[in-house]
Order: sequence, then C-alpha cells, then structure tokens
Amino acid sequence: MITAKNIHKYYDNLHVLKGVDLHIKQGEIVSIVGASGAGKTTLLQILGTLDIPEKKENTSLELNNQNVLLMKDKALSKFRNKHLGFIFQFHQLLPEFTALENVCIPAFIAGNDKTITEKEAMKLLDYLGLSDRIHHKPNELSGGEQQRVSVARALINKPNVIFADEPSGNLDTASAENLHQLFFKLRDEFGQTFVIVTHNEVFANMADRKLVMVDGLISNK
Repeated sequence: MITAKNIHKYYDNLHVLKGVDLHIKQGEIVSIVGASGAGKTTLLQILGTLDIPEKKENTSLELNNQNVLLMKDKALSKFRNKHLGFIFQFHQLLPEFTALENVCIPAFIAGNDKTITEKEAMKLLDYLGLSDRIHHKPNELSGGEQQRVSVARALINKPNVIFADEPSGNLDTASAENLHQLFFKLRDEFGQTFVIVTHNEVFANMADRKLVMVDGLISNK
C-alpha cells in the first residue's frame, strides 16, 4: 500500500528527515511516535503528498502502486482527493458550513453527483452517531463531534489510506478513547489503512505496528 525509500527533507540547513525507509500494508494501522522535532509530521505530510521530499538517488514513494513523485500537480491533486483522507488535530472544518456540507466538500471537489454525495454523507454521519447534528455548524458541535465530522469528511471519497496527525490531541480522555476505537472499527468494516502520528502512548501501543522516530529516522521497523 505504501512504500517509501530514502526520504530526505531539509528546511534551510536543518536536515529533518535523513533517509527514511518504510513499508505499510493494506489494512494496517500504524502509529508514529517520537519526541517533538523528530520529523513525525514532516514524514506524514510527505507520505500524504502534502509535501515533497528532496530529490535524491533512489528516493521513491509509492501509494496504491502509483509512484506519486512522478505525477504532475494536477494528477497528484486528483489522486490525493480520490485515494487519501486526512484527519488533523485541529479539525479544520469550515465554520460557515454545516456538518453535512463539510463532509461533502471532498466529493464535490471530485465532481461527484450532489444527491448521491449528500446521501452518502448522511449515511456516514449516522454511522458516526451524528444523524441529529447534520445541519449544525461547527460552533454548535462539541470537540468530539467536530472531530467525528472530520472523520466522515476523510471517508467520503472511500480513500485507501487515512493520514491522521494528532487526531485526539484536543479531545478529552473519553472522546479520545472513542475516536481511537472508531479507527479500528473503520479498518475492520471498510478495510482502510491508517497512518497516525500521536503522542498518546496508549493509543500508539494499540496499533498493529508502532514506528518510533528518532532524529529524522525510524529507529525500529
């Protein structure tokens, strides 16, 4: 599902990623942990095609059997929209839109039919326990509800991979636990692959595999 080789990243003179190699299988839940500054979020952004690595010999990144480093911008954007989903610590819902409208946005960007998309979005929100909140705007939702809306948004295009960056970082303990259990339920029911950066050690240890980043490299495989 994901194969990355010799991934480097510099910010000015700072060498953040120093030749990361990894392989993640379809349907696997992988957590990435490490101290602040170890390169976790930078790696997640590159794996999710939101950033690009340095051009080095033997550097490659394959997602769903596609070499994304060879794609032009337009093709890459289309690939990202169709195959990848994102969940962030700060849910990044658009405040002027309802929960339903926020969930639909990636599908509308993909050019999907409005009626079919809204029906699918309502099914997802119902699945996530939000059927009575579909017409509420973000400021009318709790933190846990907002994060579940962002999960539905990440799922609307039925992506192969979900990338999550500290998804429970702003949630209380109960909401965080519910979100963590939801990821496993989604994997079991829909077969998605999850790559999750987290400081939550309990959650990290629940994953199928925990990768520890130290000074720009994965210290375990």
